[in-house]
Amino acid sequence: MKPPAPFEVIPAIDLLGGRCVRLSQGRYEEATIYGEDPAAVAGDFARHPIARLHVVDLDGAKAGRPINGEAVRGILARAAGVPVQLGGGVRSLDAVEEALAWGLDRVILGTVALRDPELVRTASQRHPGRIVVGIDAKEGHVAVEGWLETSETRAVELAPRFEAAGVAAIVYTDIARDGMLSGPNLDATAELADAVSIPVIVSGGVASEDDLVRAAALRDRGITGAIVGRALYTGAVELGSVLERVACC
Repeated sequence: MKPPAPFEVIPAIDLLGGRCVRLSQGRYEEATIYGEDPAAVAGDFARHPIARLHVVDLDGAKAGRPINGEAVRGILARAAGVPVQLGGGVRSLDAVEEALAWGLDRVILGTVALRDPELVRTASQRHPGRIVVGIDAKEGHVAVEGWLETSETRAVELAPRFEAAGVAAIVYTDIARDGMLSGPNLDATAELADAVSIPVIVSGGVASEDDLVRAAALRDRGITGAIVGRALYTGAVELGSVLERVACC
């Protein structure tokens, strides 16, 4: 059996009005500002041996088109060659092409994964290994349009639809945990990972280094990484320390 790939601890930068923020359970009115210069934040993260950065255009997620392009390009300039993936408002092939042309490594498609799965397949064929499906769930049901709408479709039903599409990974976010420092929903993430052969990245709720160690222990079930945001900004997770811990487990 092929050994599992190294587990990725992926720092998150959420953009709102060009600033680095974190939301609580996706509520825009509860944004906490952690930096006026997202590029500087990216530079701080990039000093560590991370596999990639995760960037979300929150304004774009609401508007249905990328809004914070200038901030994203600033992040890319300061990321020192660290691969960057972007989600939020990318809902057309033209938007995919434009975002990748900025120098992004991967683009995350969320709302269109539910609304227009054929677009995901087409984008994946055009850009192998560079398209990620973002599945965000409220009580197991897929949420779209910047988490402002919840569908009847369950996350574990949506994920297998992309089994043969050629997507690079699935990012699974439990919205109830996101930004709450309550621990990630590893049970639901592992259930989804069991349903597909696509690598799955857990997102939402990471509160401690122990949370990331527990997530890394599920590599054999297909959980290949974890996105961590607020816990890095509050100091609850020290990036250098946790990278060492997950590398040896």
